[in-house]
Amino acid sequence: MAGIYIHIPFCKQACHYCDFHFSTSLAKKDKMMNALQKELQLRQAELENTTVETIYFGGGTPSVLSLAEINQMLETVYKYYTVSEAPEITLEANPDDLTETKIKELSKSKINRLSIGIQSFFEEHLALMNRAHNGVEAKQCLEIATQYFDNITIDLMYGIQGMTMEQWKTNLETVFNFDIHHISSYVLTVEPKTALEKFIRQGTYKDVSDEASLAHFNMLVAETQKQGFIQYEISSFGKPTYFSKHNTSYWKGASYLGIGPSAHSYQKGSRSWNVSNNAKYLKSIEQNILPITTEQLSKDDQYNEYIMTGLRTIWGISLPYIKENFGESYLNHTHKIARLHLQEKTLLQEKNTLKSTQKGKFLCDGIAADFFKV
Repeated sequence: MAGIYIHIPFCKQACHYCDFHFSTSLAKKDKMMNALQKELQLRQAELENTTVETIYFGGGTPSVLSLAEINQMLETVYKYYTVSEAPEITLEANPDDLTETKIKELSKSKINRLSIGIQSFFEEHLALMNRAHNGVEAKQCLEIATQYFDNITIDLMYGIQGMTMEQWKTNLETVFNFDIHHISSYVLTVEPKTALEKFIRQGTYKDVSDEASLAHFNMLVAETQKQGFIQYEISSFGKPTYFSKHNTSYWKGASYLGIGPSAHSYQKGSRSWNVSNNAKYLKSIEQNILPITTEQLSKDDQYNEYIMTGLRTIWGISLPYIKENFGESYLNHTHKIARLHLQEKTLLQEKNTLKSTQKGKFLCDGIAADFFKV
């Protein structure tokens, strides 16, 4: 089992919080599409004996692509890779791109899952984040999209400066009313070298409140649970049978191929990533050179990644798996670190599996760091 991630490095405008790789100029979109298809061809041997179960168009903003461009990219994947009979094929999209015409077109393509970047339904939050859509467009696109797609996930952001508990609850209830089956929800994080970081440093915006973020997170968990969602990963809430197959493969250590500038790939024992520069990426691909940096993962690296991803999910950390794949010394180390967190009730042990408690989920990254071997 493997997945293919295709990074579309274009956006209409830059969100203030975003540190992903993209360009707001579409001038070289045609060249980029050709290069992405060529990279798929050049790297076909990497998944030669593996069936592709998931294909994910991420970015950037993949919904800036036309249906013809999306279909052409998928035809290239099917030409050079073995794809399962019923793959999960996801397209990230912004509400302002999802007109009724566009949604109807997509519903007739191989795309069978939409990931819609709503973030909030309130105008002041969208303006603060510099999103390209407004609240009305967000609701309109969901009204139409739910008529043509059953498998929809939406992004919601909490911890936004000035967001009240009432507003956050309204955002959640709006989603529930559209009968959406999956939510990906993230705390607003101030990343270095973003516009948001600059505004906070200058005093234009207030810094993110950890106390407010925790209150939002606790409400998110409680309200989604009432609606039958399962928090199968820290930021991922899905109804049964609607978990993201693509993201789940990341967390379970499956192989994946990352196509496009800045895209990451993983094969057991190694990680690689493409150059985060459109011009350098295009020039390299034109010369039939893959612009990739590869890192061989040490035993410690692989253990750390297993701990980090495991603690974020409902599947947790398997103690027998650690013993079998890393050895007795790693198992003893895991038991030693776990004792403190079991006492503090940030972890719990179910038979031979360690899992994050509700208290531990909000502190998950810090807990995982305690286990890391350096």
